[in-house]
Amino acid sequence: MKILKLLGSSRPDGNTEYLVNQSLEGVDHTTIRLSDYHIKPIADMRHTAEGFPRVDDNYEKLLKVFLEHDVIIFATPIYWFGMSGQMKVFIDRWSQYMRDNRFPFKERIAQQKAYVVLTGGSDPKTTGLPLIQQFGHIFDFVHMSFEDYVIGNAVKPGEIKRDEAALQKMDQWKVQFEQYSEKCEI
Repeated sequence: MKILKLLGSSRPDGNTEYLVNQSLEGVDHTTIRLSDYHIKPIADMRHTAEGFPRVDDNYEKLLKVFLEHDVIIFATPIYWFGMSGQMKVFIDRWSQYMRDNRFPFKERIAQQKAYVVLTGGSDPKTTGLPLIQQFGHIFDFVHMSFEDYVIGNAVKPGEIKRDEAALQKMDQWKVQFEQYSEKCEI
């Protein structure tokens, strides 16, 4: 099984990335750092006869990589009690490709497994739950299997290293991801 780490953070090597990396150390995977790509927001054209116009940005390149993977780890800091803007725009663009016959979006996403990694402060294990619910509703809508989530408690760089519970959960995920990689080698 192919694993994709989808990073929604605007800070390289931040707490969110550190946490998800703990689950993937030594595990074959692909990384997309959304802030490294030009992804434009779009106007909602779902209900028009002409549909969505083509957009000149990097999105289709990323979508192709996204659809090639079996396990997707959505990793985002909690920004203003929601996902990062980069992650939101990436997901918003799914509307554009649900009806685009060039991509097997609906069929493929329904076969993928989703994991979510969040980090934040101000009691994130409570304030981050609505964001976990949002991801759950998104995954239900596209028939994607929501496997698990973790919410890490960290704001300043490096603080995540003190969240023992989140780090232990990453150890559990690593065992699971190693098993997925073994399946790929068979």
